[in-house]
Amino acid sequence: MATGLLQGLLLRASRRLLAAAGGAGRGALCLQQQQRRDKKLWLRAYLEQQRLRAPATRRSEKPNWDYHAEIQAFSHRLHETFSLDLLKTAFVNSCYIKSEETRRQELGLNKEAVALNLQDNHKLSEQGVSFSRSYLTQCFEDAYPKIPSEGIRALVDFLASQELVSYVARNLSIQDLTLCAEFPVPPSVLQQTFFAVIGALFESSGPQKTGTFIRDFLIPQLIGKDLFEIWDVINPMGLLVEELAKRNISAPEPRLTRQSGASTVLPLYFVGLYCDKKLIAEGPGETVLAAEEEAARVALRKLYGYTENRQPWDYSQPREGWRAEKAISST
Repeated sequence: MATGLLQGLLLRASRRLLAAAGGAGRGALCLQQQQRRDKKLWLRAYLEQQRLRAPATRRSEKPNWDYHAEIQAFSHRLHETFSLDLLKTAFVNSCYIKSEETRRQELGLNKEAVALNLQDNHKLSEQGVSFSRSYLTQCFEDAYPKIPSEGIRALVDFLASQELVSYVARNLSIQDLTLCAEFPVPPSVLQQTFFAVIGALFESSGPQKTGTFIRDFLIPQLIGKDLFEIWDVINPMGLLVEELAKRNISAPEPRLTRQSGASTVLPLYFVGLYCDKKLIAEGPGETVLAAEEEAARVALRKLYGYTENRQPWDYSQPREGWRAEKAISST
C-alpha cells in the first residue's frame, strides 16, 4: 500500500514538472514570435525610410520599360487619338538632344553617328501655347462678358502659368515620358512639354478635341479660386467707380455699418457701400480702409458675375465647337 502511494506521488510530481516545462517553452516561443514580428515591423519601416531618402530615378531606368508601349498607353489613358510620331516628338526637348550628342562626342564617335535624327518639340509647344491662350480667352469672354480685358488676361495667365501647368503635367505622368537632360524634370520643361502635347493633339484630332482637352484639364483649376486672388487690383474702389460710371450709376458712398472689439488688438469693422440709398455690398476688415476695399471687391464680383454661388461651367458640346473655331480664327 505504501509502495502504491509513493508511486502516485511520484507520478503527480512528474506531471507538474512536465506542465511547468511546457508552459515555459510556450512562453519562450511566444516571446520569440513577438520579437520576430517586431523585427519585421522595424525592418519594414526602415526600408520604407530608405526608399524615400533614395534619389529619384527615371522610370526608363527601371525594369519592364517599353517606350513605344508607354506612348500608346498615354494616349489611351487620356481617351484621345494622337499621331504616335507627333506624340513622340512632343516629348523630345532640345536639352535632351544636346546632352545626348555631347555624350556621344565624349565616347569618340564620328560626326555621322553623333547627330541624332530627332526633332524637338519647340514648334508644337508654340502652337499649343497659341491655341490654348486663344481658346481660354474666348471661353472666359463668353462665360464672363462683364469682366474687362485685364481680368480675362489675368485668368488666362494664371491657367497658362508655369506652376499650374507643371502641376497638371505631373498628375498626367508626363514627366515619365519626357526626354530631358535633367531629372527630376524642371517645371519649365514640363510646361513646354505639356503645351507640345496640346499641339500634337491639335494636329492629330483637330481643334474641337483639343478645346475639350483644355477645358477638362485646365479650366477646373479655377475651382475654389477667388477672382482677386488671380487678378491683383491695386485700387478696387477706383475700379468700382469706373465700372459704375460706365453703367450710369452714381459713385458709391461707404458707411460703417458694424464694428466689434474696436479697442482690442483684434478689431473688426464692416463697411457698406450705398448707391442711391441702396446697399450694394458689404465687406469686413481689420481697419476701416481694409473693410472698404473688401466691400469694393464684393461689389465688383457681383458686377462681373464671378461670385461664389455663380452658375457652374457650361460643358455643352455645340458651344465648345464654336469656341474652338473662333480660337482658330483669332490665331
